[in-house]
Amino acid sequence: MSDTSIPTRPRIVVYGAAGRMGQAVVRCVLESERARLACALVRPGSGLADEPLSRVYGGEAPDEDFVNSLDPDVEADVLVDFSGIHAFDAALALALERKIGFVSGTTGLGDAQFDALDRAARSIPVLWASNFSLGVAMLARLVRRSAATFPDWDCEIVEMHHARKQDAPSGTALTLGEAAAAGRNVALAGHARYERHGAIGPRPAGEIGFATLRGGDVVGEHTVVFAGRGERLELTHRATDRDIFARGALAAAIWLAHRAPGRYRFDEILAPVEAQ
Repeated sequence: MSDTSIPTRPRIVVYGAAGRMGQAVVRCVLESERARLACALVRPGSGLADEPLSRVYGGEAPDEDFVNSLDPDVEADVLVDFSGIHAFDAALALALERKIGFVSGTTGLGDAQFDALDRAARSIPVLWASNFSLGVAMLARLVRRSAATFPDWDCEIVEMHHARKQDAPSGTALTLGEAAAAGRNVALAGHARYERHGAIGPRPAGEIGFATLRGGDVVGEHTVVFAGRGERLELTHRATDRDIFARGALAAAIWLAHRAPGRYRFDEILAPVEAQ
């Protein structure tokens, strides 16, 4: 995959186009002057299968249908996956088969699937993220730097989401924990604290704590606290519109289309990329 083989406006396949995030990504692509839609893929049996895009996006949508498979004659440069954990393997396999870039926001992946991403990165550019907010990408960068700058300060991560969210802590909170651990050159697994209850004793040095709040219709709020003696640094991001994640995924796809095979972080799309 060379720069000369990629058009000025990368051709985007949206995998999982019937879902809420998939539909939002398709809408962003249709509205973008920097990318174009190659295909809107939905699962077999979906109520949108073989339906025109105009059913969801109105009369301004191109004269194309939601489809179950990527036609061999359709040219594509990047596949954006928001399909869900059970369809993730098929999405990655399709990107590998077509030798196109792979952007995924599917969460809840297991170790085997993360290993599959690493293997795929030998052949195609791969970018997986738990959160496609550009603000969160900058937050992760700031957390990494702050953790390195204040190695002896206590680090706590507080997140809040809507009442229907299934997992805790959020994938974004874990990503921020990984950023803090990376800043201190340690593994998060050996320093994370996910709950506190009862007579727990003093806080161990180097611990990275997580607190989870759930309620209402909160899209997503994350605060990383670095607490030292006599002072405290709080880094906060609040999301109020879910479309920010679709816009970020599209930005990642456009950026990834011109990259060599490899595994990339979402915050790398921010410019300038600072030495980490």
